[in-house]
Amino acid sequence: MSDITVVHVMRHGEVANPDGILYGRLPGYHLSELGRRMADRVAEHLASRDVTHVVSSPLERARETAAPIAELHGLDLATDPRLIEADNVFQGKTFGVGDGALRRPENWKHLVNPFKPSWGEPYLEQVVRMMGALDAAKDAARGHEAVCVSHQLPIWIVRSFVERRRLWHDPRKRQCTLASLTTFTYQGDKIVSVGYTEPARDLVPVHLLAGAKGVKGKDKAFGA
Repeated sequence: MSDITVVHVMRHGEVANPDGILYGRLPGYHLSELGRRMADRVAEHLASRDVTHVVSSPLERARETAAPIAELHGLDLATDPRLIEADNVFQGKTFGVGDGALRRPENWKHLVNPFKPSWGEPYLEQVVRMMGALDAAKDAARGHEAVCVSHQLPIWIVRSFVERRRLWHDPRKRQCTLASLTTFTYQGDKIVSVGYTEPARDLVPVHLLAGAKGVKGKDKAFGA
């Protein structure tokens, strides 16, 4: 058996969310038609890969994204609660570029410490659970490849940790576009490289691409 194992961590596809709610961990948010196309595109991209394990966050949008990949490889879809979206006190509300949320006094108490962050699950807690999920996927697919479907912030935080960057950051600069793959290559039990690809880039609205400038009314922090 090879001592090289590859773990692809995929962000789910676009979600149907016409009201622009920061949905976080709320149930009932499913992929849009475009999101399903994104999921199919990535499944096609991974069709020739040696994928032997597919696992997702328990949230609907993640499971729906992972399903075509598992089906194409003839695998059962597993779930791992450690892959879930980061907790956020603004869940269920609108909170994004240009909506005035930062000027509302009731929100100020949650914005005092961006380094932790004070409005949600601490970055270090996200690192611990995501590293645990990646290690479990690596063990399940040892010598082959695994796909884990998760959410933007936890993916970016675990990548930042592995690449030894600070964990606090400007959310607009995360390199983790919808349906993207952040790929961790293990030699034995050690991560030796990190890669990033966007197989569905042409399907992603321009203002939602990695590093794109926020657009008023179109860039709410929906939960990802």
